[in-house]
This record gives sequence, structure tokens and C-alpha cells, in this order.
Amino acid sequence: MTALPFALNHMTTPSLPLGAFFELARSLGMNSVEIRNDLTGNAILDGTPAKDVAALADRHGITIISINALQRFNEWNEARQAEAEELIAYARDCGAKALVLVPVNDGTGQADGERQENLRKALSALKPMLEKAGIIGLVEPLGFEICSLRSKTEAVEAIKAVDGEKTFRLVHDTFHHHLAGEPAIYPEMTGLIHISGVTDERVAVSDLRDSHRVLVDRSDLLDNVGQIRRLQAAGYAGPLSFEPFAAEVHGLAAPAAAVQRSVDYIQSQICASPALGRQINNGRRIGS
Repeated sequence: MTALPFALNHMTTPSLPLGAFFELARSLGMNSVEIRNDLTGNAILDGTPAKDVAALADRHGITIISINALQRFNEWNEARQAEAEELIAYARDCGAKALVLVPVNDGTGQADGERQENLRKALSALKPMLEKAGIIGLVEPLGFEICSLRSKTEAVEAIKAVDGEKTFRLVHDTFHHHLAGEPAIYPEMTGLIHISGVTDERVAVSDLRDSHRVLVDRSDLLDNVGQIRRLQAAGYAGPLSFEPFAAEVHGLAAPAAAVQRSVDYIQSQICASPALGRQINNGRRIGS
């Protein structure tokens, strides 16, 4: 059985210091992680220099696949440009392969025409900055009804409009894909999959929030396994990064055991079908 390329987002265990988080990933047989710039008291917000993060990752044999994230990236202004320059430089200097780009998610910028123009403007500005640093921009549509970028199709159209196919990739987040209700997937444009599950049947899809996102198990309502199978069958071969936000996951006394159970479940389900469980090598990985 070929092991799937699992990775770990620091949101899985946000209270762990970076070194302990790297150790957790390695204990699970993972050498790829995502670090975040929204964890109080932790790198990056605690002021840890990028070179120290790079040295720590090297010491643990860890590849940083992304920094998560430049928020409100499609609301481009002087403040956003300054923030982007700082994060891109940090990504470059800590050895991260990519920077996740998260759209405005407060009900503004949603008008037809306005949202497409805002998206193209931001991608056009980010493109030379990312290219100079050798960093991939990972555009992450969100499924929330108040989000200014819900559609992968719209994201792909904008990327192509700015000739950004070599600079930008999509994040396929299984939670947000379910919420958006858009059937289209773009495996050839996907650089990263975020995986998390929902098990609470009492919550309507429109009412789901990050707080409902748990580790994937057999009670999952989002069809994580089906989404992963579909993307891999179409050629995706990149990382599958755990990104649960639920407080009950963050409070686990034994997170390694819980993540391992989720790994084992997903692995067994994906590899149950010989056609879909085989290693597929024609997808584009981050940094390739």
C-alpha cells in the first residue's frame, strides 16, 4: 500500500510550540507542514526570525509547504501590499514553498464584476512579488455565503487572465468545497488539499463554521474520501494537509493518536480501490 502524502497544518495543534509541532509531524511519519501567522504566542506572531524557523525545520527534517495566510488578499491596497511583502519575504527566508491567499470574508466585495476585478487586480500585483521570491501563491476560495471568492472556476479564470498559471495554484479545501456547492474541480491547478471533517448532523450546511471542523473519520458528512479520490483519479498528487479548527480537536490530550486514526481511516478508504489507490505522478506539487 503506497502511503498518501499527508501533511499537518499548525491549526491541528495550535498551542504546540513550533519545535514540538514539527516533532509531532515526524512522529506521524509526515515531513511536510503548514505554519501560520495567526497563532498568538507562536511563530510567526511571536517575532521568531524566519532564519530560525528555517533552521528548526532543517533540524527536524521538515519541509514547510506553506505559510497560512495572507488574509483579505483580494482587497488590494497599500496596507495589503506591505503585508504581502512582509509575508512573502518571511516565506522565502524560512524556506516555505508557498503562501496561502485567503479572500475577504465579511460580506463585502461580492458584487458581480466588482469581485472579479478585485481578484485580477490582486493577482496582478502579487504575481511579480511571488515570482521574484520563488514562492507559489495558493488561492483558497471559501464556501461561506459571505465570502467574496467562493468559486474555483472564477479563481482559475482570473489566474489565466493575468497569465499566472506558473505562479498561482488553488487550495482545494474539502470543507469549503462542500459549502460552496460547486461541482467543478481543477486538479491540474490544485497545489494543496486541506482536509477536515464534519460529523454534527444537526447543523445545516449554510450554518457550518470553522468550529465544526474535526478530524475525518467514518462519520464524516463532507465526503472527504470521495473528494480526495476524485482529485487523485484526475491527476492530483500533492499534499493532503490536516486543518481542523474545532476546539475539541485542539484540546485533545493525545493529538498524535487522534491524527493517526484519521490517517489510517483515510488511507484505508482511498486504497480500498486499486484504480484510485495507486500512486499518480502527473499532478503538479508545490514547488515543482
